[in-house]
Amino acid sequence: MIFIFIIVLIIVVIVVFNIKIVAQSETFVIERLGPYHTTWEVGINFLVPFIDRVRKRISLKEQVIDFPPQPVITKDNVTMQIDTVVYFQITDPKLYTYGVERPLNAIENLTATTLRNIIGEMELDSTLTSRDVINTKMRLILDEATDAWGIKINRIELKNILPPKGILEAMEKQMRAERERREQILIAEGQKTSLILVAEGKKSSAILDAEGEKESMILRAEAIRNTLVLEAEGEAAAIKLIKEAGADKNVLALRGMVALEKVANGQATKIIVPSNLQDLVSFGTLFHESKTTIEG
Repeated sequence: MIFIFIIVLIIVVIVVFNIKIVAQSETFVIERLGPYHTTWEVGINFLVPFIDRVRKRISLKEQVIDFPPQPVITKDNVTMQIDTVVYFQITDPKLYTYGVERPLNAIENLTATTLRNIIGEMELDSTLTSRDVINTKMRLILDEATDAWGIKINRIELKNILPPKGILEAMEKQMRAERERREQILIAEGQKTSLILVAEGKKSSAILDAEGEKESMILRAEAIRNTLVLEAEGEAAAIKLIKEAGADKNVLALRGMVALEKVANGQATKIIVPSNLQDLVSFGTLFHESKTTIEG
């Protein structure tokens, strides 16, 4: 009885230990008596004791490998250190298990050789400014090469590009000189703009002053003209009233003399002499004689 219990217990233990649960995003590569048998997906699976064995447990998640810096030589014979980061994913567990020995080491070596080949066709300046181009070329080459290994290369990034110390110092001096040149250009452009604005301001001010003086002279001339027009209209109205009142020619001539006197004492530069000046002189003589008789 005890013997049967022991046998049953051993069988239960063997069965329990050969029940395998495959988690999400994982696969098991199973061999049966040596050769490849099958690939287990997510779920509960039973391993036949002493016949089947788990050859490899593989993660289907995207994986990241950060490779150490690799020495590369550019087309213009500059040696630099470049380290890369590779993002990959296993798409075929069987090929990944049997396609290549030590797949990660194979990816590292393939990445280093591909990087040397690409950088060797480029000069230093283009290498420093063409990371996207280098990343794309490397991804296409590595993705095609790793298809036979059941690996999909999703992305490759150049993490650091380290030129020699002398090259770095020369680049820093060049960048410093370029910044100083741009600074001098900006200062000169600022001074030029300032001088232009000052000249335009003086020009505008002179134009405004001239226009103001012109408008002032026009206004003064219009004021004088209006004054003269008003005085003339007033004299005309006064003469009209005198004439309507029945004044004779002597009174009208006297009013004309008074008007002539005001014109002569004014600011006018021209005096218009009426055509009947002789009549005005005769009237003036008559007026003087009359005044003398009255005084005597």
